[in-house]
Amino acid sequence: MGVQEKTVRTRGMKRKKGYRKKVSWREQWELMLIMLPAFALIFIFCYIPMYGIVIAFQEYVPGAPMIAFDGSTRWVGLKHFMDFISSRTFPRLIRNTLVLNGLNLLFGFSIPIIFALILNEVKLSRYKKIVQTASYLPYFISTVIVAGMVLSFLDTNGLVNTVRRMMGLSVKAFNMDPKAFPVIYTVTNVWKSFGWDSILYLSAMSSIDMNLYEAAKMDGANRAQQMWYITIPSIKPTIMLLLIFAIGGMLGTNTDLILLLYNPATYETADVIGTYVYRDSLLGGRFSFGTAVGLFTSVLNFTLVFIANKVSAKVADYSLW
Repeated sequence: MGVQEKTVRTRGMKRKKGYRKKVSWREQWELMLIMLPAFALIFIFCYIPMYGIVIAFQEYVPGAPMIAFDGSTRWVGLKHFMDFISSRTFPRLIRNTLVLNGLNLLFGFSIPIIFALILNEVKLSRYKKIVQTASYLPYFISTVIVAGMVLSFLDTNGLVNTVRRMMGLSVKAFNMDPKAFPVIYTVTNVWKSFGWDSILYLSAMSSIDMNLYEAAKMDGANRAQQMWYITIPSIKPTIMLLLIFAIGGMLGTNTDLILLLYNPATYETADVIGTYVYRDSLLGGRFSFGTAVGLFTSVLNFTLVFIANKVSAKVADYSLW
């Protein structure tokens, strides 16, 4: 009798382990109805316009139909892709894009994590709120205003050179120096976004079970050890997911900020794919070429996301899919 009961229980456990409950759409219609507006917006504004990528393979003229069967559509295949890859500016654009994004990935990704870890250790709630508010404010300042402030500070009569004069140093036009642009761009971008980017990490830290910290204190762990062995492992999934997205955007710089900060004198280190497309395609009227470059960067970004996701799944056991 005992053997029979054990056999029945074992079969029940096996059936339960591989069992998946079938859910009818009638049981989920309220949730599906709530999500319907979001799906409609995504479909209308993200998927329907995707048919426009066909102009990357043709010589498109504004006003002409994108697809016509009367011979008015001139198809050129991969001509625009080859023109971009074989152009003289291609190595410079790729180098500058990777350098600026690499610096932003190194500092712009790590500083919000460090800031969130330090702020989480602050116990004075009033001081903590003041620091949080002060760090969030730059994010809400217009990029145009931020760029104007930076350029005024770096002017020959600006704040930076005024301090240099007081220190007995020579005046230097930093906004015209190609070597200084990567530093200027990285500092400006990090200053503007690090406070806002830290919100996700602070939210993840707020969900950590406080009993873990109490147990660590009883075992003699200090604040640094609690941070290293409890806080960081607990927010590791959030860090890895955001890192995957950051790596996937390696070819997509903050074009708006660069357009406002750079000038022809700094093209050597400031000109990236986004600014080149703006000048050559939008201002130059080469819409097919600009679409081809955009499609090229999108495919590479997706490839980077896919690789980063696979590596994260292998190394850290966290992934998007």
